[in-house]
Amino acid sequence: MKRALKIVAIVVGVLIVVVLALPFIVNVNNFRPRIESELTTALGRKVSIGSLSLSLWSGSLAADDIAIADDPAFGNAPFIRAKSLGVGVEVMPLIFSKTLHITDLTLTQPQVTLLRARSGRWNFSTLGNASPQAKQPAPPTPAAAQKSSPPAESGSDQSFQQNLSVVAVSIKKNVVSIGDASKPAKPRVYKNVNVTVKNFAFTSQFPFTLTADLAGGGTLKLDGTGGPINPNDAAATPLQAKVNVKGLDVAASGFVEPSSGISGIANFDGTVTSDGKQANSSGNATADKLKLSPKGSPSQKTVNLKYATTYDLQKQAGRLTQGDVSVGKAVAKLGGTYDLNGDSAALNMKLNADNMPVDDLETMLPPLGVTLPSGSSLQGGTLSSDLTIVGPVSKLVITGPVKLADTKLHGFDMGSKMSAISALAGIKTGQDTAIQVFSSNVHVAPSGIQTENVNLVVPSIGTLTGAGTVSPENALDYKMTAALNGTGVSSLSQFAGVGGGKGGSIPFFIQGTAANPKFVPDVKGMLGSQLGNRLGSQVPGGQNGQNVVNSITGLFGKKKKQ
Repeated sequence: MKRALKIVAIVVGVLIVVVLALPFIVNVNNFRPRIESELTTALGRKVSIGSLSLSLWSGSLAADDIAIADDPAFGNAPFIRAKSLGVGVEVMPLIFSKTLHITDLTLTQPQVTLLRARSGRWNFSTLGNASPQAKQPAPPTPAAAQKSSPPAESGSDQSFQQNLSVVAVSIKKNVVSIGDASKPAKPRVYKNVNVTVKNFAFTSQFPFTLTADLAGGGTLKLDGTGGPINPNDAAATPLQAKVNVKGLDVAASGFVEPSSGISGIANFDGTVTSDGKQANSSGNATADKLKLSPKGSPSQKTVNLKYATTYDLQKQAGRLTQGDVSVGKAVAKLGGTYDLNGDSAALNMKLNADNMPVDDLETMLPPLGVTLPSGSSLQGGTLSSDLTIVGPVSKLVITGPVKLADTKLHGFDMGSKMSAISALAGIKTGQDTAIQVFSSNVHVAPSGIQTENVNLVVPSIGTLTGAGTVSPENALDYKMTAALNGTGVSSLSQFAGVGGGKGGSIPFFIQGTAANPKFVPDVKGMLGSQLGNRLGSQVPGGQNGQNVVNSITGLFGKKKKQ
């Protein structure tokens, strides 16, 4: 028994000595030119690595530096630079035949620069398509997925790409910079990008997982399959993946221009499938603290989006085939096209809303930059619209009809405000102004809001019609006419021939700001429409009547125009 233990101890001792001595016997740096050559052949880019070391305990080679050249069309700086590269190897072939079989690759703390040209081509598009003897790939044998075959001899019918297969590829603590080679804008930087690939081969599908910290905050996870690698354009490689995004800061992400005023915290769950030419994506997204205008304020409610889209990778343009936008029970349909090819993303879309409950939408007015009179709010009723949304995201133009029905402006006494117009003194609306109908054709642009064909039916007053504008600073400039119901009008309206019965009308202005609107009498319009009609009949052309009107308006401080 003691003899057997001695033999075991001697064997173990010999093995330990061999393990300790072998790195000095096997000069692994002899493999460095071969590894550089094979990686250069596989990637079609010049690859350089630093000094190699061997660890028999882990069965791996390690390089202290690695650099992969960029596409010459994008510059001379390295495409990838990493501090260390770990290469898993099969130890026994390395010891007895000095044959290198790669089992796994681990790239630690690399820095990757991804650049896109205006044409849509990426600097990694040419990876792998410059290797010699590259042929249309054939599916690998099952064994190829378990260990890498030795490289093909010179003159072989198969390229190195077809032989290369690695059980596992890991990229740890990667820093990825994504920019546009044709734009001066700062690139988006993603940190802690970790990628795990199993059974990698150029010629077959392989599962992968990618996680990253997003620029400006939040996390990203992709989990799916990719490949085979497109031999002509690596960026056109097919993939299918589940996508999960948490806590994306929209304003800080770099995806939208700061001048657009768009911000919020987004979360997303969905899928993406690409055949290398067209990508299809669908899923559900939520946005908290959403703001959609430079003068807006964050929403207090969560906005939900259920979407489906197709995207042409070459044209960098797509179509939103489903866009169900919901806030509470209010649901609107968004659809149309988008183009990411220019300096700014451009939209051409339609937003249709049919009888959405106002109570759910009221909290979305501040994010849109819509200001109601101070201390007031919309309560009850429905909103309908059919809007066209066109232009770059930072300069969108929104046009179309808007209609409110059976709502009330709580906390706003319109009758009291309108009493500044003596002809309308006596009109009572109470603390809340009930609105039967409000409709208008709107034109919203960075220069302000234009509203045409305004039609406001307030049962306690009558029908208010007209048109006007709201400046970017919320200044109001409206010319309106009130067709009264015949209730509570003053002696001035009697004198002007506008009151005392149903059907009378009074012109007036709305000025001030959206937060503090002011109702101002249109004296010249009031007297001109009434006295001009009466006195104008006395003289052909109404000249005598107009002189009377000008004289009367002079009493109100109006200067006659020369």
